Amino acid sequence: MSSSFRISLALALGVVLGAGVTLTHGVLAEHEAIATAQGPGGLPMDDLRSFVDVLNKVKADYVEPVDDKTLLQNALRGMLAGLDPHSAYMDKDEYRDMNVTTTGRFGGLGIEVQMQSGLVKVVSPIDDTPAAKAGLKPGDLIVKIDDAPVQGMTINDAVNKMRGEPGTAVKIVVVRDNTPQPLTFELKRDIIKVASVRGRMLEPGYAYLRISQFQTGTGKSFDDELDKLKKQAPGGALKGLVLDLRSNPGGVLNAAVDISDAFLDKGPIVSIRGRDPGASHEFDATPGDEMDGKPVVVLVNGGTASAAEIVAGALQDQHRAILVGSKTFGKGSVQTILPLQNEDAIKLTTARYYTPSGRSIQAEGIVPDVALQPVKVSKLDGQDLDGFVKEADLKGRLDNPNGKVDPDKAKALESLKVDPSKAGDQPQQPLELTDYELFEALNLLKGLAIARAN
Repeated sequence: MSSSFRISLALALGVVLGAGVTLTHGVLAEHEAIATAQGPGGLPMDDLRSFVDVLNKVKADYVEPVDDKTLLQNALRGMLAGLDPHSAYMDKDEYRDMNVTTTGRFGGLGIEVQMQSGLVKVVSPIDDTPAAKAGLKPGDLIVKIDDAPVQGMTINDAVNKMRGEPGTAVKIVVVRDNTPQPLTFELKRDIIKVASVRGRMLEPGYAYLRISQFQTGTGKSFDDELDKLKKQAPGGALKGLVLDLRSNPGGVLNAAVDISDAFLDKGPIVSIRGRDPGASHEFDATPGDEMDGKPVVVLVNGGTASAAEIVAGALQDQHRAILVGSKTFGKGSVQTILPLQNEDAIKLTTARYYTPSGRSIQAEGIVPDVALQPVKVSKLDGQDLDGFVKEADLKGRLDNPNGKVDPDKAKALESLKVDPSKAGDQPQQPLELTDYELFEALNLLKGLAIARAN
């Protein structure tokens, strides 16, 4: 944002605040004085006069008394909310909570939300939070919070109703696509501690890294987790990596640049272009690929948004990774946090971002290279894991005279057994049953690794 724009904005707010306080107390300015302030390209004095007129009428005639500060703050919220879904006015408490969120510790349910058609839409539940554990999904529309209709609430009102003391309960009613009846969730609030990066080995040499959101320390956490996985791999080198960005709502831009740079040796990562030339910037990769050119598969879905789409778009355009899953959310704008003198702040959309090929994904999203619609795979009773009925499954079949059991089937059946000492736990099931998209991503990754080796 340029200095001239800041000055103009400050002047405009100063006139509005000054006029509002003065005229609310019944002192009318002379029309001539107002007219002289109006110049070519100056402030819209007629509109400001109307604003003050409405302020006075509300102050005088509203059914209950309302103080000036509340009226003016509501006006500011409305001004920013009317621009786009991501611009907002934040009071000092909301500003503090936003800062805490980007560092990875905050209170609540663990849902990234935005306003849509007067309702609150779930962009993404955050991993290992009450919302994720209860089964909320990207795209769910929250219609009631503790029996109070969301219609008519601001996004801040809805968020504040979902916040509260850890351990206290909140009831949420959501409408979900392809579900005939609204769904009710009883959740307990908790302190949300988000580990933005988690990793594990899928098979020897094939690693999995999950980034749930982009925080200020995500780049370092990614490097640490990747180093751990490399040490676990045979010979200290990975054959390939699955990077999971599903239901990642985004976050800090610099963290997304750091993650993209980890896989790229050179070339653009993302460019940001705003109305103010000073808001435009291009981020380029620095030498060094932490995977040494080994294949990378990126998992995405409709909850992959904002900074997560920057990473997905950069790796796709640079032909560094294969994207697998479903079309992403499509948030191609950049928000800047601008603190105010009263300790409040505004979150203002100041630019659009473009992937290395120059495309904007705003309201379009990123189409993956390999499309996979979410499916649920289950093992049928009496059938093996491949879905075929075998001789051993038939009733009255002859036993093997050598007393042997198919080793593959024995291993599969063993994986489905429940440890009696953990009767309340879920059975350890094969990957294709627990996460079909990840299973397919691993198969693709192994194929890419074999092709590269040959």
